[in-house]
Amino acid sequence: MEHTPKKAIAGRRALSRRAFLAGTASLMAAPAVAIGAAVRPRITDGVASGDVTADSAVIWSRCDRPGRMMVEYATTESFRDAKRAHGADALPGTDFTAQTTLSGLPPGQTVFYRVRFEDLGDLKTPSAPVTGRFRTAPQTDGNPSFVWGGDMCGAGWGINPGWGGLRMFETLSRADPDLLIHCGDRIYADGALEKTVELTDGTVWRNLVTPAKSRVAETLDDYRGNYRYNLMDAHYRRFNAQAAQLVTWDDHEVTNDWWPGGIAAENGGYADARFDVLAARGRRAFFEYTPMRRNGSDPARIYRSVPYGPLLEVFLLDGRSYRSRNGDNDLKIYGPDTTLLGAAQAAWLKRALLRSTALWKVIACDVSLATFDSQKQQSYDNWANGEDGPPLGREIELANILGFIRTQKIRNTVWLAADVHYAAAHHFHPERAEFREFDPFWEFVAGPFHTRARRPHPLDATFGPERAFASTPEDLRANYPPSAGYLYFGHGRIDGGTGALTVSLRDLAGKTLYRTTLQPAMAR
Repeated sequence: MEHTPKKAIAGRRALSRRAFLAGTASLMAAPAVAIGAAVRPRITDGVASGDVTADSAVIWSRCDRPGRMMVEYATTESFRDAKRAHGADALPGTDFTAQTTLSGLPPGQTVFYRVRFEDLGDLKTPSAPVTGRFRTAPQTDGNPSFVWGGDMCGAGWGINPGWGGLRMFETLSRADPDLLIHCGDRIYADGALEKTVELTDGTVWRNLVTPAKSRVAETLDDYRGNYRYNLMDAHYRRFNAQAAQLVTWDDHEVTNDWWPGGIAAENGGYADARFDVLAARGRRAFFEYTPMRRNGSDPARIYRSVPYGPLLEVFLLDGRSYRSRNGDNDLKIYGPDTTLLGAAQAAWLKRALLRSTALWKVIACDVSLATFDSQKQQSYDNWANGEDGPPLGREIELANILGFIRTQKIRNTVWLAADVHYAAAHHFHPERAEFREFDPFWEFVAGPFHTRARRPHPLDATFGPERAFASTPEDLRANYPPSAGYLYFGHGRIDGGTGALTVSLRDLAGKTLYRTTLQPAMAR
């Protein structure tokens, strides 16, 4: 594979991005083309990349029929000296989605790829290609950047073409990050949409509505349809083709506030309300529509870490699959009845942090560490229980993790989250805390990408959090539409020279509302 010099890549980056996006848009809009008596297969939902490292990446796409995935990739937009990889077959059993892992990639390079599908009924009839790109992790320091957030198409707010669709992803495209860290609620499977919603100013919000979005998701195809729905948006598809994704999940990929062994409320609208049944279907659809590596010994596992060069490693947690039932989060003994991550995942996180050689260790969790909803305090959906005292219940698990980070002298950990539907910066310090056996650290919260916003939640004082910033007003109450402007994302960039991590919280227009620069606590 040809290695393009880094200076050449940097010098043409802006031009390449414009040309790339223009080419991607035209390819994705291309209709099926007749070839003689046959009709080409068609890529229906664009392309995406995920779990990218210094030498590998996962490529995802979806065909309109049974097809064989073919991926060409190169370090030049002209695809000179391109290599080819065969992906999995797109079949009905995976909703015609397919993935393949590219390996042996050069570090620190922009890699261009194009996906085609060959019709399994006629291998001489390929689809038109759809092009994407990603950047592999640098082997030396580089300047890695990422965006993060979550929460898409919930609370009755779907894709409104008249407003511009999922406009946040146009903003994210302009930020041009290396990585998207998606902290969950990528779909709202439990949120049916109405075609029209009357707004308080007399105007009407008009949702695109598909059969899958007209009811709560119960069947496997319902869950798949929620992912297909989001992919109807051109901004979303273009962004997916531009940056690699690191994805975990939260509750709405299945149903609100679910936990293993639970049952949905009677008014949930489910014929079979068992959480485990819904989660099995939701998990399968999640894997089908997520470009990610599967764990060979535990293919149902979502939590994992992705190293991105010497400056950054991202640890993606799963706060849903192994948690205890919601409620009873004030017990004094940690165990199966008071866990969020579960013993195996918590032990994995400690081991993974301990062996990481990255300067910055970014821990992406689906729920925030200290926030709690005072109106739902007895359901205890998060780590915090709102008691402000010594660690109880799930807080014991978090205290154990934070204590391990301190005793093992693991430096430069930063936590990211979404879920609460506003952007915030929280600083945790033992001098303000009831539990003091930890080192000071930051948590940054971002979102929502496209759903209602909420007012800032109260903070449990157990770990000494201090709110440095919150993006929404304290008196925010109404279910405002995305057009009200309460949409946010987070951005991080590591300086390859100094190792400093600059984090900013930004709005839908891309305006920076809050920024701080964190200096690394130890030399590399």
